Amino acid sequence: MQPFFRNTFLPVDSNGKPDLSFFAADCFHFSVRGYAEMAMALWNNMLEPVGEKQTYNNFTHDRLKLKCPNPEKPFLSTLRNSGFRNSDLSLSRTEPAVPYWAVIVAAVAGVLVGSLFVFLVSRRRAKRRQHKTDTEKNTKMTSL
Repeated sequence: MQPFFRNTFLPVDSNGKPDLSFFAADCFHFSVRGYAEMAMALWNNMLEPVGEKQTYNNFTHDRLKLKCPNPEKPFLSTLRNSGFRNSDLSLSRTEPAVPYWAVIVAAVAGVLVGSLFVFLVSRRRAKRRQHKTDTEKNTKMTSL
């Protein structure tokens, strides 16, 4: 949902080669510096309104590029508060999508099915142990 990584290029050093200080020793995962850059880009992206979000990451390692909420919009931007989708939706309590009784029935059914499974598995193990014990007794009796 946050497009800050969509058009990102590898950061380069002064020689035009990839700047490996943004990556861990395996050259695949980010280093502490790389994670800090990603965190700043994600934070900035969350403050930008939907439709105006930055789709790239500027690997400058500059703390001043970190955005702060402004007094007009002191919150994280979402589809609703950015003016997308139905902005006239009321935030009042609405009817849940799943009726409460369906949750109860599903929970009870889950407990019953789980109990039946545990019973069948334990019964099968008991039969195996009994069969093994009987086989050992028969072996001892026949060897006498």
